[in-house]
Amino acid sequence: MMTTVFAAFTASVLVLAAAVLAAGCMGSAPETASPVNITGAPVQTVHVGDIDIAYKTVGTGDAIIMIMGFAGTMDLWSTGLIERLAEDHRVIVFDNRGMGLTTASDAPFSLELFADDTAGLMSALNISRAHVLGWSMGADIAQELAFRHPERVDSLILVSGDSGGSEAVQPTPEVLARLTDTTGTPREQGARLLSLLFPSDWFADHPDLFSYFPEVTESSSPESIGRQATAMATWNGTYDRLSEITQKTLVVTGTDDIITPPKNAFILGERIPGAWVVQFKGAGHGLMYQDPDGLAEAVLFFIGA
Repeated sequence: MMTTVFAAFTASVLVLAAAVLAAGCMGSAPETASPVNITGAPVQTVHVGDIDIAYKTVGTGDAIIMIMGFAGTMDLWSTGLIERLAEDHRVIVFDNRGMGLTTASDAPFSLELFADDTAGLMSALNISRAHVLGWSMGADIAQELAFRHPERVDSLILVSGDSGGSEAVQPTPEVLARLTDTTGTPREQGARLLSLLFPSDWFADHPDLFSYFPEVTESSSPESIGRQATAMATWNGTYDRLSEITQKTLVVTGTDDIITPPKNAFILGERIPGAWVVQFKGAGHGLMYQDPDGLAEAVLFFIGA
C-alpha cells in the first residue's frame, strides 16, 4: 500500500492542479466533438446506505463502473478514456464517500466501506453485475469489491494499483523526497507534483495541460481527505487473498510509473489466477492521460475476450 506521504502528494496534486486549471493559467480547454460527452452529462445523486452518492452515466450497453483514486473526484477521469469506453458500454463515474459532491457520515472510512458503497450504488441503479475499473486507490477498492460482493463483478480491471500491505513495492527514497518537497510557490509546487504523474521527457514534450488533463471543478474538504488517508494507511491489503479472486482480471501499469512501481502489477498478476498484465511503455502513474485511446482499446479487448 502506498504510504501516507503518497496520500498527501495526491491531495496536493489535485488541489493545486484544480486551482491552476480554474484560474486558466495553462491555456483554454479544447472543444470536444465527441458524440458521448461525459463533461456535459448531468450530475445525479442517489441515496445509498448512510450517504448520498453523486454520479454521472453515459453510453448504453453492459455497465462499466469506474472507481476513482485517492482524493479524486469523478471529473478527474480522462474524458477521452470515458468517452471511448462509452461508445459501446454504459459507463458510470462517481465521487467516493466524502469526495466532491458525495456526502459522508460519522462511519469510519475504510476501503471495505468504499467497496460496499460501490455495491450499493450498483443496487440503486439496478445494475446487478458490471465490469469494474479502478485507478490507483480505486484499484484497491475494486479488489475489496471483488471479495465482498463477487456476484457484482463481471471482470476486474486494476490500473496503477497494488496489493497493499508490506508486500507492496514503495516509491524510491528519491521519489519520496520529491513528493515531500514544499519549496517554491504553490503554483511551482503544484507543477512539480503534477509532473510526477508523468515521465519527465513526456511531460516536457506536452506543456499544454488542457490538451490531455480534464478540467477539475469539484473539490473535497481537508477533513474528508484526511479520513480517506487514514483509510489507506490502515488497509491490510489483499496479498494473502489474491488467489481467491475468481473474476477474470486485467492488471495495467505504466513502465515508468514512479508512484506505484510496475513491480506491483506483477505481484497482482502472479497471484490472481489467470490474470492478464499489460504494460504501457513510457507511461507513468497518469497513463490514462498519456494514452486514453490505448488504455480504452486494451480494456475493451479484454472485456470482449
